[in-house]
Amino acid sequence: MNKIVKNAQEGIEGLEDGMTLMVGGFGLCGIPENCISALVELGAKNLTCISNNAGVDDFGLGLLLQEKQIKKMISSYVGENDEFERQMLSGELEVDLIPQGSLAERCRAGGAGIPAFFTPAGYGTEVAMGKEVRFFDGKPHILESALHADYALIKAWKGDRFGNLIFKGTARNFNPVMAMAGNITVVEVEHLVEPEELDPNTIHIPGVFVQRIFQGSNYEKRIEQRTVRSKS
Repeated sequence: MNKIVKNAQEGIEGLEDGMTLMVGGFGLCGIPENCISALVELGAKNLTCISNNAGVDDFGLGLLLQEKQIKKMISSYVGENDEFERQMLSGELEVDLIPQGSLAERCRAGGAGIPAFFTPAGYGTEVAMGKEVRFFDGKPHILESALHADYALIKAWKGDRFGNLIFKGTARNFNPVMAMAGNITVVEVEHLVEPEELDPNTIHIPGVFVQRIFQGSNYEKRIEQRTVRSKS
């Protein structure tokens, strides 16, 4: 089956106000830049976004926050976005902070058809409030539920028209587990190739999890760099 769509706008067709999205990436690495830009252009509101982080003020999901398109963030690390902080403290934005490993596993469980699992992460903290606790080998664990999304927006290095995907280096991050957990998974790739051009042994996500794929463009690929003070 040919799953190619023309561009990001066609990829997110059908996305509406109030939907839940998974957005791949870690920091600014491996984020679906084209899809995020298309979302800003679409103007969909009251979105719930599941993502490791919330981008920065002028890039990534920060662009959606600027336009107040996100109602709720389900995230792990959000410390580099001033607008996120302002909206959260003012009560404009609902936030569910999750330990990073638990977030990844909740996404993976959603794609694997596992409704919930027990983990020791977060026990004894606010993360555990209202959740079932059981003891395994004498150690307390809390029950975490799987995560799903109406749309999963994914960035990959290479993909073919059947939706088979290869990720490059650390850009793999949250993208594979989120690709498996979306009702509609939309993938933007740097290189769109024919199926015979991909070595089957190197494919990270098979096309069965992908509904739409397109050739991305104009990637900025920002990186985070350490900043130090000048020697005095």
